Amino acid sequence: MKKLSILLVTGALLSPFWMSTASAQFAKPEDAIKYRQSAFVVLASQFGRMQPTLKGQVPYDAVAIKANVALVQTLSTLPWSAFGSGTQGNSSAKPEVWSDAAGFKAAQTKFEGAVVKLSAAADAGDLDKLRAAFGDVGASCKACHDSYRVKK
Repeated sequence: MKKLSILLVTGALLSPFWMSTASAQFAKPEDAIKYRQSAFVVLASQFGRMQPTLKGQVPYDAVAIKANVALVQTLSTLPWSAFGSGTQGNSSAKPEVWSDAAGFKAAQTKFEGAVVKLSAAADAGDLDKLRAAFGDVGASCKACHDSYRVKK
């Protein structure tokens, strides 16, 4: 019991440090915007690397696809922390990202779920399942862009 108490007190004392470190990550709204835009660019690039295989333009290499999907899965978690309050700034994010936070979170969850299914399809090594899962990820991207991104 004494160890648990010490652990809880230590955690309580250190939590402001952890929270301030996370919030200091984006000292200015422009930092958050730049971060999330960069994360989306790298994510889109990695996602796009699979298209030639899925279109039949290059031979299917299950190992390469699994590596690409693993990176997509990691990258898919990055941009969301940069959509905090006060980070609207000059970006292509619509105000609805913040005014409809629940809808935006639902779109994020749908996207992340589609990426998990893409990963399962890559692990299975079934090209047809991979194509379907890839299409679902793309559709979730488009749906979010349609609702929460200014068209250019």
